[in-house]
Amino acid sequence: MITGERVSAYINSLYPGSGGFLEKLEEEARAAHVPVIRRETQSLLRFLIASHRPRNILEVGTAVGFSALFMSAYASGDCRIVTIENNDRRISEARKNFARAGAEDRITLLEGDAMEVLESLDGSYDLIFIDAAKGQYPGYFPRVMKVLEEGGLLVSDNVLQGGEIMESRFAVERRNRTIHARMREYLYVLTHHEELTTSILPVGDGVTVSVRTGKNA
Repeated sequence: MITGERVSAYINSLYPGSGGFLEKLEEEARAAHVPVIRRETQSLLRFLIASHRPRNILEVGTAVGFSALFMSAYASGDCRIVTIENNDRRISEARKNFARAGAEDRITLLEGDAMEVLESLDGSYDLIFIDAAKGQYPGYFPRVMKVLEEGGLLVSDNVLQGGEIMESRFAVERRNRTIHARMREYLYVLTHHEELTTSILPVGDGVTVSVRTGKNA
């Protein structure tokens, strides 16, 4: 954890939880060792959705559909979500979960490689949530910028890699060095892009929140 375990446990104890189907789905996913967004990240997303009131949300990385359902639960009734997933097994599970939740009319699941799907998108989005292959974040970036509205939010999860992101590449296991380098590249781009104002938050395993404010942000 980026923050201390005791601090995180205390924060999570204050979080009221989602209840109902979402809580059941989260329990099922964790029991099956399927990663879902952490409680701290859930709380942040809930706040951002309440304050920003998005109408069109794009998610990169569906998994079993928990985060898409979570965002849909706290967004306005006319909010529409498009989510992208490439894993056939996860796609099947996500579709079942969307049906179980009665959310098929609000959530559209696009199947395929995110790089290719992002290139084919029409329209624009006022909130984009990235929670997919960490080594691909730099590649996703120019593609999501094409569809992120001015004033829109770009939220990226798991960016601090358990604190390893601050280490030299030589202190990181060899098998993780490519992801480490690409995530550092991604964070640099977010914090230096002329159209974005970005905050890096030590929430969960690290979350960035960027707002598209226009040139010379």
